[in-house]
Amino acid sequence: MNENSNLTAALSRLIQLILVGVVFGLVVAFVAHFFVLGVQFFTNFRAVVAPIQISGFELHYAQFLTLGFVALCIIAIKKNLGIARWHGPADSIHAAHRTDNELDIKAGLSSTLVAFLSASGGASVGQYGPLVHFGAVIGSALKRFSRSGISTDIFIGCGVAAAISAGFNAPIAGVIFAHEAIIRHFSLKAIAPIAIASCVAAGVTELFWGGTTLFEVGGFDGDLSTLLPIALLLGPFFGVLAVGFMLSVRRVAAFTASGRFTPAQAVLIAAAITATGGAFVPETLGLGGETVRGAIGMQYTLAFLFVVLFLKIILTSVCLGMGLFGGIFSPSLVIGAAGGAIALHILASLGLDLPGAVGIVICGIAAVSSSVIGAPIAGTIIILELTGSYEFALLAMISIVTSVLTSHLLFGNSFFDRQLLDRGIDISSGRTGLEMMERNIETIVHQDYCRLSPEDSSQTAINLLIESGSTEAYIIGPDKGFLGKVALQTLLKRAPDGLAIAEQEVDPISIKSDASLQQAMEIAVDFVGESIPVIDRISGRLIGIVTEADLFRDYLALQNRVVDLERR
Repeated sequence: MNENSNLTAALSRLIQLILVGVVFGLVVAFVAHFFVLGVQFFTNFRAVVAPIQISGFELHYAQFLTLGFVALCIIAIKKNLGIARWHGPADSIHAAHRTDNELDIKAGLSSTLVAFLSASGGASVGQYGPLVHFGAVIGSALKRFSRSGISTDIFIGCGVAAAISAGFNAPIAGVIFAHEAIIRHFSLKAIAPIAIASCVAAGVTELFWGGTTLFEVGGFDGDLSTLLPIALLLGPFFGVLAVGFMLSVRRVAAFTASGRFTPAQAVLIAAAITATGGAFVPETLGLGGETVRGAIGMQYTLAFLFVVLFLKIILTSVCLGMGLFGGIFSPSLVIGAAGGAIALHILASLGLDLPGAVGIVICGIAAVSSSVIGAPIAGTIIILELTGSYEFALLAMISIVTSVLTSHLLFGNSFFDRQLLDRGIDISSGRTGLEMMERNIETIVHQDYCRLSPEDSSQTAINLLIESGSTEAYIIGPDKGFLGKVALQTLLKRAPDGLAIAEQEVDPISIKSDASLQQAMEIAVDFVGESIPVIDRISGRLIGIVTEADLFRDYLALQNRVVDLERR
């Protein structure tokens, strides 16, 4: 009977995991396709508007109309829905590391809509970040409204993997990206539904729309022994490019947050600046797929590539920093492609006209984007799946690792991790560390302690301590005000008719009531005694006490939950 029930439970669990993967693959594949299709429709609409010829220059002006309209829509959406800020992959990462795992559905869906509007209007933003967060939001919502025993981070991982798989037609990279960049752990119960979601998304995209291809390159015809050292040496250059790009976005965002403009004014200014830049160099607008393909095909001059590189960094920083919300991954592909093509032009000018040198441009694409999102393994696999070439993937990997190392030393793990750090959230400490910082000490405080009044004598205190089986007592004033702490050992050495308050400890170790479990454990490292008082620093009230056993018990319970989530 027991074996039958175990078999039934296992089959039920297996069916649930498969269904979750299939549903996410289908939903995200359709959303990703129509997101890009919609952006392309409006991009083509801008393209049919003939530019103005002025002194031999072509000035494109359609984006002034589209970006102006989009800016007004974004202002209206933010005001009417009461959205404080737009949400993206950083919020998905944070949710995947929390035990409650809840994402703001309204803010998440609104952010996806605004990203679609921004990209459609011509803003220099991408689609992958918003689609990744959309998948995570759908996962969080389904978990919230279902009774499934599957953990929410698996739902989030399915949505993320499906978004990457559908966007790049790279199902293996989707699985790895979800684990490496978002949920950041591997477990048998997570890998199956995430892999199914990723494969279904790629399969649906291929079946209905013939798949998606970011760029196409022929077979590798170069010499790895020559190109690998060049790719290795260029890695730090690409890393510096990525750092410069991320710092630029952060500086503009900090300038906007300083309060010099209202949010509405900032969006309108961003639209005006972006439209003006795009009037001269339309290659810097939108998702940038054509620009990437042009750089790979070496269709641009060296001077024009420098213009594209710097203007793309400026316009993307303005858009993301001032309210034309969207993804940062697609712009990083353009910046990497421009950087790689510039390096290739310089190598050619030095007489190094190497067969298969287009791999250097691919190195730039992979290295800059991997440094921005903090996913070197996923970046390598994306190149492998896009090109179908082991040689191109090997070249990309050697540039990626040195680029990511450079950006890590100069900036941090990724752009998303720095966004979370700005909000006081340190993901690098893992789920256990994050949970310890977010868990308030008041959740484990108790009232099992010996109480004394200021008028109690030492003998009274001794009697109460012996009766309660304690070695420490707390002197409490009016309104539970903390006046001091006395130890039985000290009282026994003094005259019994004196006041107990006269024998109180000098500056006893205490914990503030709003401290986290992490902070409490750091304080307890230097503590010797029976219990630690938890005090409201504002009112001076004694909230309760905690013992070292309380702290370690809570820590072990938390650690077991994390182990169950990540390994079992």
